[in-house]
Amino acid sequence: MTFRNKIAISSEQHSLLAPQPPAEERKRAHWLSAELERHNYLYHTLDAPEISDEQYDALFRELTELEKRWPALRSPHSPTLRVGGGLLEGLNKKEHRRRMYGLDNVFSNEDWRDFVERMRRAWDAELNGPLPPAFWCDPKLDGLALEVIYVDGVLSGALTRGDGETGEVVTEAVRTIRTVPLRLRGEGPFPSLLEVRGEVVMFKKDFAALNEQQQALGRKPFANPRNAAAGALRQLDISITESRPLRFLAYNLGEVDWAATAPCLSQHELMERLKGYGFLIPPDGRLCVGPEEVEAYAAWVREHRQDFLMEIDGAVAKQDNLEAQEALGFTARAPRFAVAFKFPAMQAETLLTSIDIQVGRTGVLTPVAVLEPVAVGGVMVSRATLHNEDEIRARDVRVGDTVMVRRAGDVIPEVVGPVLARRPPDAVPFVFPHTCPACGEAAHRESGEAAWRCGNLSCPAVCLRAISHFVSKAGLDIQGVGQKWVEQLVKSGRVQSPADLFTLKAEELLGFERMGAVLAQKFVDTLENARHTATLSRLISALGIRHVGEQTARLLAGQFRDLDELGRADAEALQALPDVGPEVAASIRNFFESPANWAQLARFREVGLWPQSSRTTSGEEGSALEKTQNGPLHGKNVLFTGSLSLPRGRAQRLAEAAGAVLAGSVNKKLDYLVVGDKAGGKLDKAQALGVAVLDEAGFRALLAAAGITLDASE
Repeated sequence: MTFRNKIAISSEQHSLLAPQPPAEERKRAHWLSAELERHNYLYHTLDAPEISDEQYDALFRELTELEKRWPALRSPHSPTLRVGGGLLEGLNKKEHRRRMYGLDNVFSNEDWRDFVERMRRAWDAELNGPLPPAFWCDPKLDGLALEVIYVDGVLSGALTRGDGETGEVVTEAVRTIRTVPLRLRGEGPFPSLLEVRGEVVMFKKDFAALNEQQQALGRKPFANPRNAAAGALRQLDISITESRPLRFLAYNLGEVDWAATAPCLSQHELMERLKGYGFLIPPDGRLCVGPEEVEAYAAWVREHRQDFLMEIDGAVAKQDNLEAQEALGFTARAPRFAVAFKFPAMQAETLLTSIDIQVGRTGVLTPVAVLEPVAVGGVMVSRATLHNEDEIRARDVRVGDTVMVRRAGDVIPEVVGPVLARRPPDAVPFVFPHTCPACGEAAHRESGEAAWRCGNLSCPAVCLRAISHFVSKAGLDIQGVGQKWVEQLVKSGRVQSPADLFTLKAEELLGFERMGAVLAQKFVDTLENARHTATLSRLISALGIRHVGEQTARLLAGQFRDLDELGRADAEALQALPDVGPEVAASIRNFFESPANWAQLARFREVGLWPQSSRTTSGEEGSALEKTQNGPLHGKNVLFTGSLSLPRGRAQRLAEAAGAVLAGSVNKKLDYLVVGDKAGGKLDKAQALGVAVLDEAGFRALLAAAGITLDASE
């Protein structure tokens, strides 16, 4: 007889077949059951335990002994039923009362707006009135979909999603999951039938501990938390399921009979009801009014993706009104009232073929893993950072290893660690070089730092990286002067510092591969335009001062008139600025105390690259600046939406150069909304608020009035 059948007999026939216990024993068992479930809820759902594990175990043992002595005491919701131990003969299948649909995906704000438009078209306004504007949004959990079924408040069954129509019966496995209430919390009354749908997940920290255990036992580690959770839930050996740290998070309903209690009218009310019933729900859910708030929420979730306790792969937006959900209904495969903002997958397994040492613009020697190409987060990755010597040693990464690769912060590929079970026997620890691979000079490592550095200012690798950064988007953002051209110019010896770029002549460039007369002239004109339009903040950012990025550069440019004044500022004056601490201040001072750097700045002044902030200036420079200060964009809040012929970043930097302040959203303080094709909801909101709307031609006209001219090809 299987464990499942034993439980079925004990829960349905106890009272008729077993001797009846004394009243005192019955009262004690009832109290123990309720108390154990309360502490289970505090520990696993609220993460706020009141008693120690030893105290919990003592209560559990007492209830177990009582139920052994008096089998009739074991109720269908007894905490002792959470302990696995039986071996199932197989997983039965059962049809869902209501189909479990998947969600359609959107991958951009434009896709989302198209979905909203389709939802509006599907809505019968004549019959139902205006479409409710609110959406309930929460993170999209990367786990296994599950339906748990309650009859009169007591857990009676559980099904996987399966094919949506029919799922696998996993009731006994689900009883071991501590965040699934065996009996709904609260006094009731409860719905006579309640099907709660959600996701079975494994928290990241629990997954890491599980894989450490797997490796210690010489077993293959799990690829990701979802696979580990799915495999655990579908075990025939329930003791294995019970040993895995699974959690169930509820987010929706299947069939429900509200006859015994007041129905929920909105999704956000439903989430509160589920929470009150004792369920864990997805974290950081939020009610968003209108499509733009949903877009902002999805962006926030993506930005904070790494901070969630569990793996997530997107954000979900549902029409908040439950009656509207019913009215909108479903397509053949997905609801019309809900959609998922899908984020790329973040982790993959591949082979580490070699480790290269890359020299950065500040001379740092950075180890880079050369990988067999693999798709991570929708991008093919063939190289990934290994950070530094200490990280390689701590992670014990070796050439020839199969490694786990992820895109940190959705952007930078990095090696998480080796899959030890697949390590080849001849793999040896990596020996970090202590000489620069680009120039052969000895590298050094300062006390308290993890990085080895090349101190040779003439190192070609340092020079190349510094110039590449100077023209990049994080620097002056000079379009058309890319990495390959910089490499050719540096290799030829014609360009040895960023200032050399502004002395190039078109005829000098004709000898370079693929550089004809037209392209050569355009190249020089682009540099000339950058020399005239560069702002002080962009130049500070382009200098590559350690710990000074674009945001800090804007802060400094707002405080100091030019590089001369910034260079004279002492550490105390710098630290008086918001977000500038001792480390950043020291880095700025170190930069300006270098004679070589002052020589570089002198070259910038010679070639006419010497922008000033909006503080009072005089002479020819002041006259040019005055035109921008008095221009129509100076001090104006500007926001861009839709597709322009210019790259968005380029348009924003031109606006900044004209004195504009970039805004983050449409509100009453916005002065101009610059719109391109497919402007979407921002245009509607701006028009409703009376914000001035500019097309691209109007924006260009204001730039021209501010003395900023674009390249003819733009």
